[in-house]
Amino acid sequence: TYVLDLGANADSTPEQLLQFAVMGSMLVASVEHKERPTVGLLNIGSEDIKGNEVVKQAAELLRASHLNFYGNIEGNDIFKGTTDLVVCDGFVGNVALKASEGVAQMMGRFLMQEFKRNWLTKLMGLVSLPVLKAFKKRLDPREYNGASFLGLRGIVVKSHGGADSLAFLTAIHTAVEEARSGVLRRITEQLEIEHIQTQPVVTANINNPSSDKE
Repeated sequence: TYVLDLGANADSTPEQLLQFAVMGSMLVASVEHKERPTVGLLNIGSEDIKGNEVVKQAAELLRASHLNFYGNIEGNDIFKGTTDLVVCDGFVGNVALKASEGVAQMMGRFLMQEFKRNWLTKLMGLVSLPVLKAFKKRLDPREYNGASFLGLRGIVVKSHGGADSLAFLTAIHTAVEEARSGVLRRITEQLEIEHIQTQPVVTANINNPSSDKE
């Protein structure tokens, strides 16, 4: 599941959330080869009456658009893979991102503590080592490093400041894949279909926090 915005825009208007949805949909369609990716609007509930006025107005715009709008989704839907794309403002998205990072780290600590409890649990840890390595790889943030800035006239992928060589390589692969996919052209075309002005430029982050790229 892709999520945007992850921090580039702390405050967003309903119109900007629609723009995020358009740009994100075209990225998912181009990179993941899904012609009509589903779009979910992150909210505090799935009902239409839930959310603040910005989110409610954004939902109306999304329903009237040509996008494959699923409806409102909640935070736990991000990791369920309920939709291909999750749209929110940068404040909410960044909080969700940092919270998920913290949960992943906490799970790792808890597992290590349990396996180190006594000689029997240590033995079980050795037996489970192949599974644990595979589990760790799926949660490894280096495998998903690189946040795309959408709405610009070129491909821009921001790497994490603490990225090592593997993480940086992932970001480079992301940029190359986007450049080859023709995503900029598709974004421009879809913005025109939705009658959205391409000026001023709006930037947004998009990333994939899911462990299996659903």
